[in-house]
Amino acid sequence: MSQSLVAGVDSSTQSTKIVVCDAETGAVVRSGRAGHPDATAVDPQRWWEAFEQAGADGLLEGVEAIAVGGQQHGMVAMDADGRVLHDALLWNDTRSAKETTDLTSELGGPQAWVDAVGLVPGTSFTLTKLRWLRDHEPEVAEQVADVVLPHDWLTGRILADGGARPSQWVTDRGDASGTLYFSASSNEYRTDLLELGLGRVCGVPRVAAPSEIVGRTASGMIVGPGTGDNMGAALGLGLGAGQAVVSLGTSGTVFAVSDTPPADPSGAIAGFADATGRQLPLMCTLNAARVLVAAATMLRVELDELSRLALAAQPGAGGLSLLPYLDGERTPALPQATGTLGGLSRTNATPQNLARAAVEGMLCNLADGVDALRQQGSPVEKVLLIGGAAMSPAVRAVAADLFGVPVAVPAAGEYVGIGAARQAAWALSGADAPPQWERTIEAETEPGNAEASAELRERYAALRVGLHG
Repeated sequence: MSQSLVAGVDSSTQSTKIVVCDAETGAVVRSGRAGHPDATAVDPQRWWEAFEQAGADGLLEGVEAIAVGGQQHGMVAMDADGRVLHDALLWNDTRSAKETTDLTSELGGPQAWVDAVGLVPGTSFTLTKLRWLRDHEPEVAEQVADVVLPHDWLTGRILADGGARPSQWVTDRGDASGTLYFSASSNEYRTDLLELGLGRVCGVPRVAAPSEIVGRTASGMIVGPGTGDNMGAALGLGLGAGQAVVSLGTSGTVFAVSDTPPADPSGAIAGFADATGRQLPLMCTLNAARVLVAAATMLRVELDELSRLALAAQPGAGGLSLLPYLDGERTPALPQATGTLGGLSRTNATPQNLARAAVEGMLCNLADGVDALRQQGSPVEKVLLIGGAAMSPAVRAVAADLFGVPVAVPAAGEYVGIGAARQAAWALSGADAPPQWERTIEAETEPGNAEASAELRERYAALRVGLHG
């Protein structure tokens, strides 16, 4: 019996990764990778070039179905001929801070936005970037015929076999729910909000069903609707009830699958949809793994040595607390903030304590997200820790204490790409539910010193409130 192959694409901030999987078991058969420019505004053509490079040398040979998981929120604005009018403003581009404030007040404040689309405006969301385009480059804004998200754009290029424009732009409700003009609870676009941002209504992608076949390539390969990167990761991990994911990559995310849309006027938890028809309440931070990279650079050590130093320090880092807002911050909404090291004294000024404070500060921000999920009705009995920083022994040890629940680390894998591949397999099968693919747990850590963790989190919160309110 011949093996049926599917492919998933992870078009992230930093790179394009393609994984080819066995459609029945999910086993990764082969993979490819190519980098993206390190910027917050990028010509989408670079994504297509990376896709072609990652898929070179016959990587997609024999693949029957493909889907794309992509970085959320990025604004790809095109004219009537499908020509990209402006570098795509990515999720981590914070130039729309003023526009975010304006939009929030124009609809009547945070609660009005939560009632409308389940989200409080933040600089990451697509609509704020469209408002920035309207206000700062009106001659470009006037030419916008269609606006799509990064995964939509790449899906369209795959459907068009590299051409500039497919017959129709498509998206899924998961990625659409991060735009500020699509409601995950009603599953409808809010064109009035699109008009509020851009000044008029433009074309938006059709929202496909979770396992819909949205087209075929010229070679006959089935194309699934794709989804956002966090939704792809949830699908790739087979996220279940009582579980939350903490992802430590370029950004940090905390999310769970739920049947009930959250309603958080504080803006900490976003009311996203998932890739299966349910909800995906999610918190996102701008600062995660790169906090550790910055600390290692300051100490002139490699990341492995940073972890060793952190584990050599006592919990609480001798009173040092790091607010890890090195690139500004999305949650809490402090786009202009910088990092702060509090509690420094002659007695705690050691490499070990600084390393520990970096790990604890990064995780304290995400522990706030775990608490916020609980407050929105999502029980968290176990955390799945993924992303590059999850490989750090210090991160694993500290995480269980700060989250207060067991922390499981799945075997290293490209879970966004695997989730996209699982969606492709679902579309290929025509079944009512995605295929069951096994997940391997590499390590599990139980929570330990609850008293020390509580003291650390109180000190971290006091520093944040004292500096930022």
